[in-house]
Amino acid sequence: MYSFWNPEGIPPRTLAPGVTAKIASGEKLMFSLVTLAPNAVVPTHSHPHEQMGMMVSGTMEFTIAGETRVFSGNELYLVPGGVSHSATAGPGGAVALDAFSPPREEYR
Repeated sequence: MYSFWNPEGIPPRTLAPGVTAKIASGEKLMFSLVTLAPNAVVPTHSHPHEQMGMMVSGTMEFTIAGETRVFSGNELYLVPGGVSHSATAGPGGAVALDAFSPPREEYR
């Protein structure tokens, strides 16, 4: 089955204070367009899904398995399933596009 989405028409889901996501999901892959308010924090967490992401705008300090880096531009990251990670938006906020495989059922 195919689908088309316009992010403006997808209702945002709150993930943490100041952090929302707009979700589009297929059978085996999920996209999450995540918007972080200035200095918003995604607390340390893990999940069994593989997660790959790309910065869309702004800056974000991202910690994966204890290693911290600041991402901006169109930089990419990969979080293997089961690995702890967290994020903090920069002073201007951030937008990132995450892909999950398999899709996260709790986000559908």
